[in-house]
Amino acid sequence: MTTAVSERKHLANAIRALSMDAVQQANSGHPGAPMGMADIAEVLWRDYLKHNPANPNWADRDRFVLSNGHGSMLIYSLLHLTGYELNIDDLKNFRQLHSKTPGHPEYGYAPGIETTTGPLGQGISNAVGMALAEKVLAAQFNRPSHDIIDHYTYTFLGDGCLMEGISHEVCSLAGTLGLGKLIAFYDDNGISIDGEVEGWFTDDTAKRFEAYGWHVIRDVDGHDAQAVDQAIQAARGETAKPTLIICKTIIGFGAPNKQGSESCHGAPLGADEIAAARKQLGWNYAAFEVPDDVYQQWSAKDAGAAQENEWNQRFSAYADAHPELAAELKRRLANELPSDFAEHAQAYIEKLQAEPADIASRKASQNAINAFAPELPELLGGSADLAGSNLTLWDGAKGVTAEDASGNYVYYGVREFGMSAIMNGIALHGGLVPYGATFLMFMEYARNAVRMAALMKQQSIFVYTHDSIGLGEDGPTHQPVEQLASLRMTPNMSTWRPCDQVESAVAWKAALERKDGPTALVFSRQGLPQQERNAEQLANVARGGYVLLDSPAAPELILIATGSEVAITMAAAKTLQAQGKQVRVVSLPATDVFDAQPADYREAVLPSSVSKRVAVEAGIADYWYKYVGLNGRIIGMTSFGESAPAGDLFKHFGFTAEHIVAAAEELLAE
Repeated sequence: MTTAVSERKHLANAIRALSMDAVQQANSGHPGAPMGMADIAEVLWRDYLKHNPANPNWADRDRFVLSNGHGSMLIYSLLHLTGYELNIDDLKNFRQLHSKTPGHPEYGYAPGIETTTGPLGQGISNAVGMALAEKVLAAQFNRPSHDIIDHYTYTFLGDGCLMEGISHEVCSLAGTLGLGKLIAFYDDNGISIDGEVEGWFTDDTAKRFEAYGWHVIRDVDGHDAQAVDQAIQAARGETAKPTLIICKTIIGFGAPNKQGSESCHGAPLGADEIAAARKQLGWNYAAFEVPDDVYQQWSAKDAGAAQENEWNQRFSAYADAHPELAAELKRRLANELPSDFAEHAQAYIEKLQAEPADIASRKASQNAINAFAPELPELLGGSADLAGSNLTLWDGAKGVTAEDASGNYVYYGVREFGMSAIMNGIALHGGLVPYGATFLMFMEYARNAVRMAALMKQQSIFVYTHDSIGLGEDGPTHQPVEQLASLRMTPNMSTWRPCDQVESAVAWKAALERKDGPTALVFSRQGLPQQERNAEQLANVARGGYVLLDSPAAPELILIATGSEVAITMAAAKTLQAQGKQVRVVSLPATDVFDAQPADYREAVLPSSVSKRVAVEAGIADYWYKYVGLNGRIIGMTSFGESAPAGDLFKHFGFTAEHIVAAAEELLAE
C-alpha cells in the first residue's frame, strides 16, 4: 500500500483491480460500474451489511441487489473478498461456460447472489419485493421485545434502471407502502452505452423520487467514504420512507485515459490501460493478486457468524415466549406447506366434483382461494387493479398498507410489470408465497418478469383471467391470442387452462405445491359447464391431461381441448359417437405437466396408433401441431379477434360443436 492511498481507498481498489482483471481475462464484460461504485460498496459492505458468508441463506440477513447487473464483477469481487465460497479461480473463469461467475449475476450459481439481474429495472423491482416481504413478515411475526424480522434491503442502480419504465411502477408503490428499510444507491455517473446521457435522460431524479414519497439524499460524492457513510446513516434514520442516495461517481474510476466515458462501460480496458490504472490507484500487485492484509480487513466471516449467533439466541428467546409463532415462521421460511394441506385440498376437489356448478373458471379460482388461503397464511395475494374482475380477493383478504403491513393482499394498481417483478422479489425473500393477477392479454406488459420467475425457478403464481376471444366486446386489444403459446413455450413455466371448477381447484393445488418454478393459472370470464368424471378421471386431472370421454371401442379419432372449448368439444364428440364414430376426448389443461408424465401414460391417453386428431382452443393454432401432427386439424385462432359479444365471436371463428363435427368428418373421410 502506498502512503498516497488511504486505507479505505486501498480496500476499494481491490474491487477495481479484480474487476478489470476478470473482464480483461474474459475479453468481455463491464469494468466501468464496478470501478465507479467500489468506494460505495466498501462502506456499505464493511460497515453496514448484515450477512454471514458461511450461511448465505440466513433468514435475517440484509439483502443486497445489484440492479445494474452488467457490473457483475462488483458483486463477485465483494463475495470473494468477504469470504463466500467464491475463490480466485472462479473470478478467473468470469463469463465462461458453467462458471459460478456468469456475465450477469444469476441466482443459484454463486452463494450470496440474491436475484438474477441484467434486464435493467428488474433488480430494483425485486428489491422492492424483498423490502415488502420484510415489512409484511415483521408485522405478522414481531412482538414486543422480539424484533425477530429486522433487516434492510440495499440496491445499487444506474441511469439505465431509472430510464426503464418498470422503475417508475415499483418505486411509486414503494413510496406509497412506506418501505423504510429499502435503501437504493443511484450511480449518477451520467454515462450509458451510447455516451453521455444528457442527450436523452434529463429527468430531475431527486424530485421524481420525492414525488413518490421517498427520502432523497442528493449530491453525495460516491468516492468519499465519509460522505457515503453519513448518507447511509441518514437513510437508516428515516424509517417511514424508502431512501434514494444519489451518488456522483466517475465510471471506470482509476483508469486514467478511459474513466468518465462510455469507452470503459462495456469492454475490457486493455493491457496498457490496466497497467496505467494500477499505477494511478497505487495497486502494486499482479493480476488477480490480493495481499493477505486486504483479505483480512475485508473478511466478514467472524462478524457474520457473531451476528447470526446473536440472532439465533434472540430467536430462541422468541420461541420460548411465542412457540406457535416461532414454529409457523420456521415452517414458512423452510417453504413447507402444512402437513395436512394435500389432504385438505383433495377433499375440497372431491367435494366440487360431487356438487357440480356451472361457473366461470375465474369464479372457481376465487372459490379455491377461499378454500385454501385460510390454511396458508403465507399467501400474499394481489392484483394489478382488476380485483373485481380477476376475483383474487377472498373472504379473509386484508390489504397491506404503509401503516399496517400485517395483511395478506397487495393492491398493486395498474402496474402489471412491476407487480410481477415485485412478486419475484417476495418469492426470493422467503416466508411468503405471492400470487398476482391481471387479464391474460396484459401478461405482455409483464412478459420479462414472468420469464425471470421461470429462469430463477421461483414460486410466483400468476393468475390470468379473461383468457380468450370470450372476453367479447372489449375487442382484439383485450383478447389474448398468442399468449397461451408464449407461456407454454417458456422453459420451466407451468401453465394451466382449466375447463371447469374442478380443474381450476386442481390447478391451484398444483401451483401451491410446486416449489421449483412459477405457475400461470389461466381462467375464463364466461361461465363453463362442469364435466362428469369418475374417480380415475378425477385423479388424472393432476397429470395435466386425461381421457375425459372415451369411445366404446378403440378410438379412430381423438379430440383434444382445453378450457372453455372442452364443453363444445364434448358436445361434438357425442354427436359423432351417435353417428357410430369411435371418438375420444382428451382434456389437456396443463401441457407441460402432461408432457412430464411417463411415456406409458402419455401413450395411453394419446395413442400413437391414432393419427386422426383435432385440437380445439381459442388461442393461436400453430402450437397444437405437436399434438395433432402435420396432418391433423386445429380449430384455433390464426388472426386477432374482433369486438362483439362472446357468443357471436365463437361462432364467427368456428368454435362451435357443429364446426368441430364438420372438421372431424372431413378428417375421417381422408
